[in-house]
Amino acid sequence: MRGRGKPPAAPLPQHEGVDPVRVRLPEDPGGDRRCVREYLLDRFAGAIGAERVDAMLAGGRFVGADGGAVGGDEPYTAGRYLWFHRDFAPEEPVPFPVGVVYRDAHLVVADKPHFLATTPRGRHITETVVARLRRELDLPDLQPAHRLDRLTAGLVLLVVRPGERGAYQTLFRDRLVRKEYEAVAPYDPGVALPRTVRSRIVKERGVVAAREEPGEANSESRIELLEHRDGLGRYRLLPATGRTHQLRVHMNALGLPLVHDPVYPVVQPETGREDYGRPLQLLARVLEFTDPVTGVPHRLESGLRLTVWPDRSAVAGPVGP
Repeated sequence: MRGRGKPPAAPLPQHEGVDPVRVRLPEDPGGDRRCVREYLLDRFAGAIGAERVDAMLAGGRFVGADGGAVGGDEPYTAGRYLWFHRDFAPEEPVPFPVGVVYRDAHLVVADKPHFLATTPRGRHITETVVARLRRELDLPDLQPAHRLDRLTAGLVLLVVRPGERGAYQTLFRDRLVRKEYEAVAPYDPGVALPRTVRSRIVKERGVVAAREEPGEANSESRIELLEHRDGLGRYRLLPATGRTHQLRVHMNALGLPLVHDPVYPVVQPETGREDYGRPLQLLARVLEFTDPVTGVPHRLESGLRLTVWPDRSAVAGPVGP
């Protein structure tokens, strides 16, 4: 079978920090498609409507590898690449800045605020860490080495040079990054801590909440109580694995759901607007790793604070139950 080879470089620049969409015209063994328009209608009319596809063609929005506009009546050629920019729906600006705690020629470590997605996806495109920092730092090739849930604040590692991204992603895959989170949740003297929680977590596409089910464990978290007051506890959470919503699921399973969690223990209905005064009390506080490119050891700490526990007094270590 003939390989596709490496796609050509995009002829369109980024728009608001977001890459253009690349489309490869697939094989058409039956010769059913006569022109480019027929394929584009098959691919996109269901999502945006045939009139919108035709308007984009008429406006020269689809371009070929040479940067020239592609006409809808051009003959269909399997393997040809096209590019275009999506129409971005209006997004509510997240009213918090993205901090930068470390930057060199290889890395940017961002301090992500609550409510801001890491990467463009779904209804969050321009209001994301990646899109914002590409614009603000003038780093169009910036890519994340891992993701942080939109409702969680804290440290995100991004890679400046695309060719080095795999090396940093491997750090996370091979569990060579020590990740430390801070959380605020109810205090229950009947829950013995510290402890290590292991369980099997399943997250189905399209379902908001993940769930635990019987079977071989695929997740592991160390949970430590740092201090408590007024019925609340401040916890250090040390995930050994990275399942979706893992820390929130494990804390909820102990009867200690995180403060302001809209999913656990009960999924709250969406109102269409963010309540910026009630951020999820979960912070990715520390990333510790040895740089696979430079060999430099790093221990980086977030400058953000959890609003329910703003005074983060120094604590020597976990306290007993």
